Amino acid sequence: MLGVLEEEGFAYNSVKDADLDDIPATYLGNGGAFFIALESGELAGTAAVRRTGPATCEIRRIYVRKDIRGQGIGSALFRSALSYAKGRYGKVTLKTDSSLSTAIGMYLRYGFTIVRKENTTIYLEKALS
Repeated sequence: MLGVLEEEGFAYNSVKDADLDDIPATYLGNGGAFFIALESGELAGTAAVRRTGPATCEIRRIYVRKDIRGQGIGSALFRSALSYAKGRYGKVTLKTDSSLSTAIGMYLRYGFTIVRKENTTIYLEKALS
């Protein structure tokens, strides 16, 4: 995952990325999930769901290695995370960088709406039924 961050020009931040230090406790132990995709036995991509409140969650950590993008891996991971959230929460949020236009387009196609923008961060949400 850190390699994908670096490919996109983002550096590891010990505060912002602290969830990566203990994935089981952050996600699995807190009403969430962590999905991985493998390609030829190597990590190809990830997606995560993290509980943020009694009826809300956040989808995050949607990463796919640059060398295998465009094959539907990111969409499949995102759909898995969204499906998991639908069965457990009433609302899902996510945030992304404004430079990631392909990801933003995917989120909008799946019914997310932009609720605010702060500098280069875009916040989206979707009511689940």
